[in-house]
Amino acid sequence: MTFMMSNFLAVTGLSFVAVVLMMTVTAVEGRRQGRVSVVDTAWGLGFVVVAAVAALVGDGPLWRRLVMLVLVAAWGLRLSSHMHRRNAGKGEDPRYAAMLADQPGDPFLVAVRKVYAVQGLAVWFVSLPIQVSASSGRGLPFVAVIGALLWAVGLAFEALGDRQLASFKADPSNRGTVMDRGLWSWTRHPNYFGDSCVWWGIFLVAASAWPGVLTILSPVAMTYFLVFATGARLLERHMAERPGYQAYQQRTSYFLPRPPKRSVSRG
Repeated sequence: MTFMMSNFLAVTGLSFVAVVLMMTVTAVEGRRQGRVSVVDTAWGLGFVVVAAVAALVGDGPLWRRLVMLVLVAAWGLRLSSHMHRRNAGKGEDPRYAAMLADQPGDPFLVAVRKVYAVQGLAVWFVSLPIQVSASSGRGLPFVAVIGALLWAVGLAFEALGDRQLASFKADPSNRGTVMDRGLWSWTRHPNYFGDSCVWWGIFLVAASAWPGVLTILSPVAMTYFLVFATGARLLERHMAERPGYQAYQQRTSYFLPRPPKRSVSRG
């Protein structure tokens, strides 16, 4: 069994249409609620939709299509559920508010152009390993196993980091302080680091069969989003003025986990 370009075009075309429809529904719901942050819930679901399309339309080995669907669904549904619970009953996310502030034109159309369309394209592009894998041949299963293991490490890191942060925020005595315990003492963004591992793992599953390795720009793009664009860097700007955060930055790794520094040097 070899890679079938015609089948890939069907998978990627239907995936693109499905993502456009989903982001359209998300934009309408965001307008109804008066907040763009509903897109955070749709983000993970978008990948699940693509994985479902790939599993149904692809003609690659059934085992790999099902593995992809399970991995992506477990990650995406957990993330969407977490984001929905976190944002429920709250107003606009300050990061989106800052992004859309003072923009000329209709606010809804600006949000469509700067948020919904951008995130929809990002979902489609980052999910290319899933799409290509669905149309690829048999490949090397042991590479897929390595990818699944890396995915498991990433999901555990992400889920545990989110749980630790939620528990920290639920304690009134921690109000106004910086979370620097558990995984958060090893990296300032354990959830984003875990997210990155998840997508490099999914890439390896795709790379187990030609031409999945050619989709390497997808996990690179996801890692870039997480580290420099809409993820960690944007959150750092938002947190910069919080008391104690600069000291936390000095003793804790930015992204890659490492043991925390024992003390902060003072000049």
